[in-house]
Amino acid sequence: MASDPTILRLTERRNPRSVNIDVASSLEIVDLIAAEDATVPGMVARTRLEIARAMDLIEASFRRGGRLVYVGAGTSGRLGVLDAAECPPTFGTPPEMVIGVIAGGYGALVKSAEGAEDDVNSGIAAMDQRQIGPDDTVVGIAASGATPYVRAALGRAQSRGARTVLVTCADPPRILTDTCDVCIVVLTGPEVVTGSTRMKAGTATKLVLNTLSTGAMVRLGKTYGNLMVDLQAWSDKLVDRGERIVMEVTGVDRTAARAAIDAAGGSVRTAIVMVRTGGSREAAIALLAQHDNRVRAILGDPPPVADA
Repeated sequence: MASDPTILRLTERRNPRSVNIDVASSLEIVDLIAAEDATVPGMVARTRLEIARAMDLIEASFRRGGRLVYVGAGTSGRLGVLDAAECPPTFGTPPEMVIGVIAGGYGALVKSAEGAEDDVNSGIAAMDQRQIGPDDTVVGIAASGATPYVRAALGRAQSRGARTVLVTCADPPRILTDTCDVCIVVLTGPEVVTGSTRMKAGTATKLVLNTLSTGAMVRLGKTYGNLMVDLQAWSDKLVDRGERIVMEVTGVDRTAARAAIDAAGGSVRTAIVMVRTGGSREAAIALLAQHDNRVRAILGDPPPVADA
């Protein structure tokens, strides 16, 4: 179907439920968009097996010292860059561990460069410039399933030995389904405004990317239960969160929590182990290394949720 140019891709079809949106009241527009958005999580859930397979590939790349590289154009590219940018403060990862690549370069984040999606040579060059290799997993994001820039980047990544994943909201071309290690196809259907894939397709993409990066990081031991023990305290809010996590897990007051984090070189995870075991920073780091950096393996279950 996707290869027949006479048949509109799913993301380009008209939505029969929104044909009168231009004469609707404000409240009717809100209700209409909300009703369409409500269908997205269920569509994402239908791809749970593919998302889990992709998560495993990403985790394996991380454990080999490789990277997660998102590639997209337009809204898809912006969502990939966004997810990559949020990993360091959330999970304490180095900036080069999760990378977002957008057609047209970073300028396309704030100013439309939609024509860049057709530049296949740039897609190829982006993979060469970042020296994509066998340790990496490249996730191509293409709402329509057929973005030339993304297709070219995935093909180049494959030729360089990387694992490849496609995230799309329409039936992808046969060449991608045959060659990508995983295809995550979330069929969100026609948009409220025809072809505006920043809407349902964008929402679905954000949900998938959230799950991929969060799941892979959790698998690496970046959380203790659901506590963000590897955060980087780059703001007052994150400093406060780090201190509260240490307080909750260890039972110490805020002053002691702050002192423990300082003694741990800013690491919340190391501070927790130091306080609970009574050991030094070096001893805590060594203990974590022996247990795959998993706090639960050292201290047992995290404390129960206070208001559960």
